[in-house]
Amino acid sequence: MKHLAHPRLWFVCGSQHLYGPDTLAQVAEHARVIGQALNDSPSIPLDVAAKGVLTTPEDIRALCLQANADPECAGLILWMHTFSPAKMWIGGLSALNKPFVHLHTQFEQALPWDRIDMDYMNLNQSAHGDREAGFLHTRMRLDRKVVVGHWQDEEVHARLGAWTRAAWAWHDLQGAKFARFGDNMRAVAVTEGDKVSAEMRFGFQVNTYAVGDLAERVNAVPEAEVDALVDTYLSEYDVAPDLRPDGERHASLRDGARLEAGMRAFLEEGGFKGFTDTFEDLHGLPQLPGLATQRLMADGYGFGGEGDWKAAALVRAMKVMAHGLPGGTSFMEDYTYHLAPGQHQVLGAHMLEICPSIAAQQPRLEVHPLGIGGKDDPVRLVFDAQQGPAINVSLIDLGSRFRLIVNEVDAVAHPPLPNLPVARAVWECRPDFKTACAAWIHAGGAHHTGYSYAVTTEMIEDFAAIARVELAVIDADTRLREFRQTLQLSDLYHVLAQGLRA
Repeated sequence: MKHLAHPRLWFVCGSQHLYGPDTLAQVAEHARVIGQALNDSPSIPLDVAAKGVLTTPEDIRALCLQANADPECAGLILWMHTFSPAKMWIGGLSALNKPFVHLHTQFEQALPWDRIDMDYMNLNQSAHGDREAGFLHTRMRLDRKVVVGHWQDEEVHARLGAWTRAAWAWHDLQGAKFARFGDNMRAVAVTEGDKVSAEMRFGFQVNTYAVGDLAERVNAVPEAEVDALVDTYLSEYDVAPDLRPDGERHASLRDGARLEAGMRAFLEEGGFKGFTDTFEDLHGLPQLPGLATQRLMADGYGFGGEGDWKAAALVRAMKVMAHGLPGGTSFMEDYTYHLAPGQHQVLGAHMLEICPSIAAQQPRLEVHPLGIGGKDDPVRLVFDAQQGPAINVSLIDLGSRFRLIVNEVDAVAHPPLPNLPVARAVWECRPDFKTACAAWIHAGGAHHTGYSYAVTTEMIEDFAAIARVELAVIDADTRLREFRQTLQLSDLYHVLAQGLRA
């Protein structure tokens, strides 16, 4: 995956000097063992470094400042083995700008009823040590995840793993650059947004680059690079006969390869993690990048159609969350509906740009008219998406704040689509089509989304907490009346939230 760092998590244990050096030595050993177990867990995709036991305000503040300054630290896992008076943590947590998760556990899984004495009780005080910490976190209005259970429990590892993926995506966005080739589609509301507010909230920057500059890079691609990419296409995809070397439209395939090579060079040289384009601004390009965008997304770049930079950043974040997991993640658009009685479904697609990571079978490489944009017919990968549970996620700018919206869906089988020359997915919404679509519209969800079989609602929830943005979830339990009331209360909360944090 392009431009993806592999940072570490810090596992931090809290205690105090009240119990004496022997108890603290046991605390340190237990913390080492737990830290190593978390580091070894296949459910947690980043390395976990045990940072020992903190017992004074000075040590706590120093560690938090070290975490801030360490570009390899993606976040902290906090655990209070004994009773660690929470006022000691105020200075450190006030300064901490990395996300943290609160692990509420204890070292021994089962109580040894026949040998419990006061030494045992003094050592194993997580039951109220973590509650003391939790009070302070709440008092300080700190957004965090709380994971409860024994540290060897697979469910605990899975929940920590979900948070880790969200923290990883957050780490990846800090300082990330996204390129807009041209502006957004004219007169469209949802692709607009405040890029200054976005950089303040999420840490990524978005800037516009002239399509002519990209065209210059595309035109400079050597023929040998085009030849190599064409060979790659022929080996990886089911290439339509008219695009093969002896086909009448082989030149279109070479144009597509030149586009990919030029765009890839532009993005790599600039250190970009995502991009947008629009069919209304293609000056100097022979065709709208379809195949190029699909393959760049498959390599981890974020993308948003029609200049939708929020979608590009979201897709990149979801790509990072999904890294190493099966299923695939793509830019997506709700396109049209199947409203047969008892079988309400959504057909999702886009003009060209759906990531082949979600394909159910080998994609077919074809060329067809686009119908808009006034350029040559673009090449693209055509395929049906996988079946199974998935999520659609939208990031919108409400002016005063950002909102993430999630709809849990189930991708299903569908009849053949011989005349639809684009990649596509068909899904059924949870809890049902009418409720989900109404809730989505009430929440202001965009028609552009990040669509994933690998990313979970829990990961998006954790990411929203880290970013301190609003989250609206539409799932099997959603009831429209309650959902609308929740949106209204959320509006009120976010008006007051900054005052509550003071």
